Amino acid sequence: MVRWSTETTLPRLSKFVALHHCTLAAAPVSSERRAYVTLRRILLTRNFRPFTALLGLPALASAALLLTLGACGSGSGQSEVGQRPPTTVGFITVKTQAVPLTVKLDGRTVAFETSEVRPQVSGVIRKRLFTEGGYVRAGQPLFQIDPSLYRAAVNQAQANLASARASAEAASAKANRYRPLAEMEAIAQQDYTDAAAQARVARSSVQQNAATLDTAKINLRFTTVPAPISGRIGRSLVTVGGLANASQETPLAVIQRTDPIYVDMQQSAAELVNLRRRLAGGGVASGSTDVRLLLDDGSEYALPGTVQFSEVTVDEETGTVTLRARFPNPEGLLLPGMFVSATFNQAIESNAILVPQQAVQRDFDGSAFVMLVGPDNKAVRRKVETARAVGQSWVVTKGLARGDKVIVQGLNDLKSGATIKPVAASSPQKVAPPPAGTEAKAPGGAR
Repeated sequence: MVRWSTETTLPRLSKFVALHHCTLAAAPVSSERRAYVTLRRILLTRNFRPFTALLGLPALASAALLLTLGACGSGSGQSEVGQRPPTTVGFITVKTQAVPLTVKLDGRTVAFETSEVRPQVSGVIRKRLFTEGGYVRAGQPLFQIDPSLYRAAVNQAQANLASARASAEAASAKANRYRPLAEMEAIAQQDYTDAAAQARVARSSVQQNAATLDTAKINLRFTTVPAPISGRIGRSLVTVGGLANASQETPLAVIQRTDPIYVDMQQSAAELVNLRRRLAGGGVASGSTDVRLLLDDGSEYALPGTVQFSEVTVDEETGTVTLRARFPNPEGLLLPGMFVSATFNQAIESNAILVPQQAVQRDFDGSAFVMLVGPDNKAVRRKVETARAVGQSWVVTKGLARGDKVIVQGLNDLKSGATIKPVAASSPQKVAPPPAGTEAKAPGGAR
């Protein structure tokens, strides 16, 4: 056993106790504090004989230590084991505010206008008059169909019209000559009636042949296939030399107008019905029609859009309703068929309660609860219900009322019923100046 020298140990121990026992007595709970409390308890309960025997100190030295420790302990008025001071916590006062009901819906982009270029007459395609993938304007020629047969039909119709006009003139002249003769009864009345009828038939034949000529000219014009709308044209679905048919199912090409562009979104019919009920009940107000768009890579589209309308029918297979938004697309960044996500404020909840997310804790069963500042500065635990997240806060729908003080800081190991020192979370923290004569130490222990 190591023996302690009374001449060396007692002066050192007495000096240490005299310098540090009061400081340790008032210090927070720590390893040094616990060691001091243990030493003091041993001496104050007079169970210091084994302790002094271990240290090799005489009873007189132990008595001196007892007097030194008792002088500070009896005057401080504190308990032997130091009590933890009240935990300082930061709180916020609950208040109601208007919070937008933001929804995020997935959808796909749809061209503003789409036109399938189809032939209206049959024939062999002689030329392609556009650049695939380029921009075309309405009326611009796209394909040239062989016009030989249709030009011949026009010529034939013109000849038939001229013949009909000549016949009509002869019939009219004959009827005009028969009129006075019939009046003089020089000819039978029936002869005049037949001549007048032939003149009318001849005039009708002229009109028929004129219509045939117009049809032939239209068919001849259709041999040049124009663009129905302005927009971007895709690849050619037929080649030069292919046979185009007026009744074919495959289009020659497809033109799409993409500025502006539509976004078709799908929303659950149940959510839409619930929103309409809340709007009718006055719990929420109508939101904004402005829409922001997130692209498939996670980036945000720079230009906002507007909600145009929602369908009046529900898709039987998916149980969703289609909402359509319109976006400007001057640079052509949005292409038809892209997968996007649209975000907009569908309604405004006027009396919502927001609580920072760090204040809401979860129990073992997954239920949410918060800690409140209760009467007499006691911590109170209360269960709450949350609906959705808005930024860094939760929207609380049940469990809190206006004016409640929710603890948002100092929640570590905080239990219900514990004494707390509440401080407004927004108040600045005061930093006390260092004690006089104290020198700051550099990192690593260097002075």
